[in-house]
Amino acid sequence: MPNGNSRIVILGAGFAALSAARELRRRAPKAMISLIAPRAEFVYLPSLIWVPPGIRKGSDLVIPLQSFLQKYRINHCACTVTGLKDGGRTVITDHGEVANDALIIATGGRFLKGMPGIEHALTLCEGVAAAERIRDRLDNMSGGNIAFGFGGNPQEPSAMRGGPMFELLFGVDTMLRQQGRRDKFRLTFFNAAAEPGKRLGEKAVRNLLAEMARRGIETHLGEKILRFTDHSVDTETASLPAELILFMPGLTGPLWAAESGIELSAGGFFPADEFCAVTACRKVFVAGDAGSYPGPDWLPKQAHMADLQAKAAAENLLLVLQGKAPVARPRPELICIVDSVNSGMLVYRDPRRSFMLPASRLLHWAKRYFEMHYLRTFK
Repeated sequence: MPNGNSRIVILGAGFAALSAARELRRRAPKAMISLIAPRAEFVYLPSLIWVPPGIRKGSDLVIPLQSFLQKYRINHCACTVTGLKDGGRTVITDHGEVANDALIIATGGRFLKGMPGIEHALTLCEGVAAAERIRDRLDNMSGGNIAFGFGGNPQEPSAMRGGPMFELLFGVDTMLRQQGRRDKFRLTFFNAAAEPGKRLGEKAVRNLLAEMARRGIETHLGEKILRFTDHSVDTETASLPAELILFMPGLTGPLWAAESGIELSAGGFFPADEFCAVTACRKVFVAGDAGSYPGPDWLPKQAHMADLQAKAAAENLLLVLQGKAPVARPRPELICIVDSVNSGMLVYRDPRRSFMLPASRLLHWAKRYFEMHYLRTFK
């Protein structure tokens, strides 16, 4: 194992970064591990869907990391990454440079904002403030048209996050029904793909569209989205009225990736091999949404996959520091519970099988239990 002089740096404070930190400390008790992030806090993004209906407050989902960092003996550098140099051996930040012997990039990605009129849309997964704005807008509406959709990255089709939009759609529908206001709203789901969410599996797509039909949610599918306005979503053949647009753009790599000196993937991500090692770099690994990975075309950009990649990256990093070859490959796996406030549908996919369980109250409570179990690590 690396000795106490090994300087390992992790960039980020999300799922991948914190999973990598735990795995590194477990395997290398004496290593010097530093985490670079603007704030020592973790935002539990999967539960942002519960902010608009009032199941969670934004403050419930922002977890201070002081106890976690102390427990795992992780040094926190409170700064923002702006680039890399020396093949990744030096991290450039807004507070100076940080040298390392090995590096894990886990800063996550960012949303593409090139759609004309994107300023008229709200994006749930941008964080707590966005979720609270959606909540407030819904609270202040007495009726009208709400449009829900998600996009992708044309250069990297897997770089999308559609699951939370299905959850937000069904959750808002349920909330309005519980409030006795559903008849005053027209909900429309739009997507440029004729079969949105196909990465979840064909059966899942059929079930999700059937659930929309059952709930009286209109769909507008298979047409390119041209622009948003303050009152509509415009596609190639229609203008969908919308006083509120809830949209999840496609993903690309972090803004600072262009200053890393690393040749990025077509979609703007750090290119990784099967061991999560950044291509053409020594002792640089990537986990989570910042990377572009080999694997099936349905490989998800989600927290569970980020955790699997982080554990593999940590194990391989330590092997490389010892002069050994990497061996750990993250298992391609998609697991999600599509929640609708009072029930949930389980979607599972791996290279051998794909299935979806019907809506059940137990699955909603399972998702809440998993949140509690996961966050216990950091409290």
